[in-house]
Amino acid sequence: MSPSSGLDHRALAEAARRVDELLAGLPSPSARTDAQRDAASSALDEIRTLRTDFVATHAEEIYDALTDGRTRYLRVDELVRAAALAYPGLVPTEEQMAAERSRQQAEKEGREIDQGIFLRGILRAPQAGPHLLDAMLRPTARALALLPEFVESGVVRMEAVRLERRDGVAYLTLCRDDCLNAEDAQQVDDMETAVDLALLDPSVRVGMLRGGEMSHPRYRGRRVFCAGINLKKLSSGDIPLVDFLLRRELGYIHKIVRGIGTDGSWHSRFVDKPWMAAVDSFAIGGGAQLLLVFDHVIAASDSYFSLPAATEGIIPGASNFRLSRCTGPRVARQVILGGRRILANEPDARLLVDEVVPPEEMDAAIQGALAGLDGDAVRANRRMMNLAEEPLEGFRGYMAEFALQQALRIYGADVIGKVGGFARGSR
Repeated sequence: MSPSSGLDHRALAEAARRVDELLAGLPSPSARTDAQRDAASSALDEIRTLRTDFVATHAEEIYDALTDGRTRYLRVDELVRAAALAYPGLVPTEEQMAAERSRQQAEKEGREIDQGIFLRGILRAPQAGPHLLDAMLRPTARALALLPEFVESGVVRMEAVRLERRDGVAYLTLCRDDCLNAEDAQQVDDMETAVDLALLDPSVRVGMLRGGEMSHPRYRGRRVFCAGINLKKLSSGDIPLVDFLLRRELGYIHKIVRGIGTDGSWHSRFVDKPWMAAVDSFAIGGGAQLLLVFDHVIAASDSYFSLPAATEGIIPGASNFRLSRCTGPRVARQVILGGRRILANEPDARLLVDEVVPPEEMDAAIQGALAGLDGDAVRANRRMMNLAEEPLEGFRGYMAEFALQQALRIYGADVIGKVGGFARGSR
């Protein structure tokens, strides 16, 4: 750390200490008077301005210090924890985050916004940002531990995802049958593990994602792809910024696009493979977001797609970055800003999926499409297409701003009110 940044950091740490003392002396957020809310808001605005300026000025040296000159690969959760220890006042401490995790969303102080400020600054930095993206593309420790079992048996069963290898295809089945495969932190962890295993296993040539059969009363016995973010868990405070919202985008979804990072060979640092998805019933929210990164998508003719994040008040992952590329700007705005639902049997659905078939023909269509994706030329060309369509620098710039804007959205009064009403109505 340079002398000037050391002086800046001491001032930041002292200012943060004063804000923490103020917040500690106030009632919980929902119990505060208007004057107390104004005092808290003013104090937080001031310290967040200081944090924004500090990380914007010193992002590269902070990151170098935390990663030993970019020789260590820290994932986003590891990075924010390391920053909390090395730079008091810059991001929340582990104790502060533990206290936040114990509260409903409406009762939190919004400390994840400070994590968003920090990660936006790091992702924006020309050297630190790409290195962090590389860190998130490396295989997880959990996947590496499970790899020998998967290579030998071809089967790994997790809480939210079932993974099976048959004839060179890794079949990933979303199996949260009680909640229509609504997304939470467990599903993100299981999906990244499954994607890693599929990419790491040399006998897998193609990956395939589909929803399993449901036990939910409304869809009992039917396959469902994904119902989007679990709003009950968002309301209860169990949808974290770092371990869900950012890990999902920078982790397994980006690995489907770019491949998994390894020490590599002379010709590539990544191992990538073709991917396809099959949609039964519906792909809502995060489910629809996923379709934008697959090489081939098949949908049942009675299914539909929607991205209701704007009506819920949040940002639909990287859809704002990717959807216009598929549908054009007008349809993208109708879907994201207006909440338009697209039915599989209407013409615009062909902008999102490659094949629409009757439900009873899904299995046969899947096998035909998988055969078409199994080829070395397919792998090379999809790599070049993804490079052209989604340059790394564009993705990095989007995710830098997403880190903060999504943090602000999940603490917005409109979002808290909407998801609280949903949670109460679903009980």
